[in-house]
Amino acid sequence: MLSRLAALFLTLFLLAGPAAAQTVTDQTLMVSKAGNTVERLRSDPHMQTDITKLLGKARAVLIIPDLVKGGFIFGAEYGTGILLAKGPDGRWSGPAFYSIASGSFGLQIGLQDAASLYIIMSDGGLSAIMDNRMKLGADAGIAVVVWGAGASASTTTNAGADIYAFNTAVGAYGGVSLEGSGILPRHSWNAAYYGGAPTPEDIVLARKVDTQQADRLKDLLAR
Repeated sequence: MLSRLAALFLTLFLLAGPAAAQTVTDQTLMVSKAGNTVERLRSDPHMQTDITKLLGKARAVLIIPDLVKGGFIFGAEYGTGILLAKGPDGRWSGPAFYSIASGSFGLQIGLQDAASLYIIMSDGGLSAIMDNRMKLGADAGIAVVVWGAGASASTTTNAGADIYAFNTAVGAYGGVSLEGSGILPRHSWNAAYYGGAPTPEDIVLARKVDTQQADRLKDLLAR
């Protein structure tokens, strides 16, 4: 009887071990969703060629798996973004978490749920994201091209922009743009994901921290 109980406890321990090592958190779920977003957009026949070309030369990416935008008279959009930068060796950094939020007032009605991939081509574009200068729109001196309804592939690849935005949206709104949006680090999420108190600079520039959980996302970007 004791030997059977011991065997049962050993079996439960072995089964629980991998589960405990793969605890799902808000952060790990968001990284997985970011990977799904990249995979989904890269498999879209209307976007895959452009995305592949641009990722090969990219400086960084900002991935927003769920950007919700909607309102009646007063509009708002919000979501969580994941920023990764590419080093001189061509390898991607670990992900840093950001919050995306903005508001507007005017005659509008609708709801949109978009998955977006922002391919950042220049140091200036990366700095604009990390310094929260995108909220200034055109005043930031950063050229952004949004791929959406009515935008051709040639428009996207030949514009010489600092940032190219690819998105798939459902709802009444048109193309998604970060102009006017606040982009702020989610320090609590970065701390929960890596431990300690790493800044976005620590994560994507100095590369002081990383995690194997993001390997699938990095592999999808590197294809």
